[in-house]
Amino acid sequence: MTNTINTPLTLPSGLVIPNRLVKAAMTERLANSRNEATERHLNLYKAWGDGGIGLQITGNVQVDRRNLEAAGNVVIDSPPNNEHAAMLSRWAEVSKAGGGKIVMQLSHAGRQTMKAVNEQPDAPSAIAVDLPGGQFGTPRAMTGDDIKALIERYAIATKAARAAGFDGVQIHSAHGYLMSQFLSPLTNTRTDEWGGSLENRARALLDAVRAAKAEAGPGFGVSVKLNSTDFQKGGFTKADSMAVIGMLNALDLDFVEISGGNYEQPKMMDMDGLKPVFEEAAKESTKKREAYFLEYAKEVQTVATMPLMVTGGFRTTTGMNEALAGGEADLIGLGRPLCVDTDAPARLLSGELEELPSWEKTLRIGPGIFSPTSSIGLFKALNGFGMQAWFYSQLHAIADGKGPNRKLGVLGAFLKMQGLDGKMAKAYHAALKQKASA
Repeated sequence: MTNTINTPLTLPSGLVIPNRLVKAAMTERLANSRNEATERHLNLYKAWGDGGIGLQITGNVQVDRRNLEAAGNVVIDSPPNNEHAAMLSRWAEVSKAGGGKIVMQLSHAGRQTMKAVNEQPDAPSAIAVDLPGGQFGTPRAMTGDDIKALIERYAIATKAARAAGFDGVQIHSAHGYLMSQFLSPLTNTRTDEWGGSLENRARALLDAVRAAKAEAGPGFGVSVKLNSTDFQKGGFTKADSMAVIGMLNALDLDFVEISGGNYEQPKMMDMDGLKPVFEEAAKESTKKREAYFLEYAKEVQTVATMPLMVTGGFRTTTGMNEALAGGEADLIGLGRPLCVDTDAPARLLSGELEELPSWEKTLRIGPGIFSPTSSIGLFKALNGFGMQAWFYSQLHAIADGKGPNRKLGVLGAFLKMQGLDGKMAKAYHAALKQKASA
């Protein structure tokens, strides 16, 4: 039988996904000052769940409240209190009401924690993010005991996710976050058992997967998001990634999601960083296809024993079905289009819709720093952050029950999110102080 987006998939854990479309993880920044899930999460995920998606992966739920992608992240770094546990259960319930499944993504931002949250975040080594603007501080190299405590927190979060009714967890080891930092020799210069050889650099990820698997139990899946490459000279390479896939084969994962890049080289957003892209240029045949990482996924299929999810760039049912029929992908990840059109999956599945809008190409971009051709240092970085802010703003509008604002300008979105991030950071620090004095 030829697989299409309508074909169900039974994962190794026994979990059945009703179709091959997956809402990929996207940061929501909707948590309260105590980093707990809120009614706004429920509104947003119900909209996606009712929109026909086969599987949802949450935005990054952090396993350490001192090291966040943003102050508005949900955190599970200890057993949740009764109120938070109840909200997590409601989150899972509304997400699955439309017939799909829900997986909680577990993450730790490491050195990609912004200064507004923590001026000295934890990381494998004391190597700062190389971007202009001063948004990131120099991290503190974790001790061996720190790393062991971190791995235990992945187990704690997995146990909480299962108890709440989620269908699995995904360990984020891509996009330059902590587990990805351990894998890269550019950001992991350790000389102990957590650094040096690829086997040592992969130890934290493998141990975190084992810890999660120990808490998972029957019918509850564990998956991993992994970079194909960091696209940086001296960083995590395609050969490294293939080797890590081989290591993960033995751990009975539900699937591996293929992505690539980090804050310094944001290829996961189809953008180039401030320095030349390293490793390989896309083949001409690949450029004609939609997904950013499809060529790599095809190579990985020769090694991987688990299903593969490919995220980034898919826009047409033809492109999605070709990837599935050709065995290049088992699951199709969708991100930015769902920030605006939450019902797009149902329309793709029914045949009503053939192509998703590419909002990045149609946004009302303002003058100056937000010009799409901006290529000078800080301006280029701000242009990328501005585009992200536009999509964050759409998620917030849906979470507030207002629906997306397609006419929103990028500059307006950027300024709005900057102000909101600042307010959330102040509330976050006030809550931390209150918790410490309690």
